[in-house]
Amino acid sequence: MSFEELIKKVSPKLKGIIYRLGGRFSGFGDDDLYQEAMIYLWEEFSRGTLQDKTDSYILQGCYFYLKNHMRKFAPKLRIASPEYLEDCEDDVSLDPMLNVASPESLHDTVHCEMLIEQIRNNGLTRQEKKIFNFSLEGLTVREIGARIGVSHVRVVKLRKSIALKCLKHMDVI
Repeated sequence: MSFEELIKKVSPKLKGIIYRLGGRFSGFGDDDLYQEAMIYLWEEFSRGTLQDKTDSYILQGCYFYLKNHMRKFAPKLRIASPEYLEDCEDDVSLDPMLNVASPESLHDTVHCEMLIEQIRNNGLTRQEKKIFNFSLEGLTVREIGARIGVSHVRVVKLRKSIALKCLKHMDVI
């Protein structure tokens, strides 16, 4: 199968994946994510790793690659966003909740810092504070787990707990 045939076959579903990812994470346009997915697919196709793989396998690889790409290249400055929590059901995590955005003014920057301090100092355990701080620095779940000596699964559970505790501070925005 040629690369063009592969793209023609997976492109509609890939655009659906990108649409869903683009809606959850600001700062990345659908076109940017599509181009990044095409680069990933071309690299994998050139290496020969996509031969004899199912469409589902290829699309899942694109999904994970794009999520990692967005996490890796998201700006480090984040502002808490209550809109995300309203759209969430059970899958609450800090990365999308701390919505990627730049403060518009000094007032917004100060407000953001005050909100972060309020969250940090009210109701988080020592381990949750460490995870919260590392998350604000932009570390991945696995990097945080390695730094504090717990599994990445434990970090994910603690981040969910932190996100739920942050809800009581969201009315300050």
